[in-house]
Amino acid sequence: MNYNKKTVYDIDVAGKKVLLRCDFNVPQDKATGAITSDKRIVAALPTIRYLLGQGAAVIACSHLGKPEPSFEKWVKKQAEKGKDPAELTEEKWQKSLKKLTLAPVAERLSELLGKPVVFAHDVVGPDAKAKAAALKGGEIMLLENTRFEKGETKNDPALAKELASMAEVYVSDAFGSVHRAHASTAGVAAYLPAVSGLLVAKELEVMGKALDDPKRPFVAVLGGAKVSDKIAVINNLLEKADTVIIGGGMAYTFAKAQGGEIGTSLCEEDKIELALGLLKKAADKGVKLLLPVDTVCADHFGADAAPVVYEAGKIPADMMGMDIGPKTVELFSEAVKDAGTVVWNGPMGVFEFDTFAVGTKAVAKAIAESKAVSIIGGGDSAAAVEKLGFADKMTHISTGGGASLEFLEGLELPGIACLQDK
Repeated sequence: MNYNKKTVYDIDVAGKKVLLRCDFNVPQDKATGAITSDKRIVAALPTIRYLLGQGAAVIACSHLGKPEPSFEKWVKKQAEKGKDPAELTEEKWQKSLKKLTLAPVAERLSELLGKPVVFAHDVVGPDAKAKAAALKGGEIMLLENTRFEKGETKNDPALAKELASMAEVYVSDAFGSVHRAHASTAGVAAYLPAVSGLLVAKELEVMGKALDDPKRPFVAVLGGAKVSDKIAVINNLLEKADTVIIGGGMAYTFAKAQGGEIGTSLCEEDKIELALGLLKKAADKGVKLLLPVDTVCADHFGADAAPVVYEAGKIPADMMGMDIGPKTVELFSEAVKDAGTVVWNGPMGVFEFDTFAVGTKAVAKAIAESKAVSIIGGGDSAAAVEKLGFADKMTHISTGGGASLEFLEGLELPGIACLQDK
């Protein structure tokens, strides 16, 4: 697909009402509802400030969490979790919705901007419509959680049209949601001129160039738990990369495919043939595919487990792999040292446990110290880089886990495809 899209710089927004899709799906304290990290709000500020500075009236919108907009469906989901249907009242459902209001986001956005943010208590209802109509150039409002509307996740044309009716231009700046064909991420583009915000534009520029015209050698580092989550990514990168490194839980499926002993390590038995096929494809393409040569293991999955190192493919029956070993750290670090471009998606081990975060930290350090264009593909990789203190050393950290993964797969992203081409 074409990633060369028009941005807010390519369209006149002066005096116009702009519907701006943001990613305000912020983490919150479960007990108090307080925002525990405002990074996603901060990430939206450059686009918001630009639009306001141009004299636009900004109508921001976003989802938050996964509320169930239907009482019936909420009851069904709660029952599936083992809750007694007799105790599931409409009042409790309403309380569940209130926990996912965007009102705290409006407050924090106001603080960051240093100006009032009008908050609408609905999405396309009377409150939103009235406040949008009254909004003047240089002012900003925030709609309530888009997922409170039944038609949002179904990309309902009627809802998309209602959203669009409040504005004259649509700006997409929620990269974390562009892989979803929802009313507020894709549907509205059928009714308004649609361009990217500055955050989305940066994602497309950096990640697009990495895939289409990378500085070589191009090294892809892939981790995470399951081969099934990364099949398409590996397939696509074997067409583009010079070296593909595989760590994390999915490495054990490859080890078993090669006849190795993996103990109680994570393994997708139904993906063994696929793993062999990917190894063959790498060989046929002349792509280096590096797998762990040693493994840090434990007798149980826990932060208190004692680490023991074994040669890859020789893990005892009662042990499980938890991290890449010291020889593998050297091997992987050497592979990225002289890279021109590095794309990293997925940790090397159970980085949530300090004892088994050594491999992930070492790879992050090697990428940070390289002179490569370094791109971190959101999700767990971004979390690991942040947690380990290497965020400021990376060229680009993607704001979208699922979106960046689908980008690396080479899939069409609905929230990008709908934007105007340059």
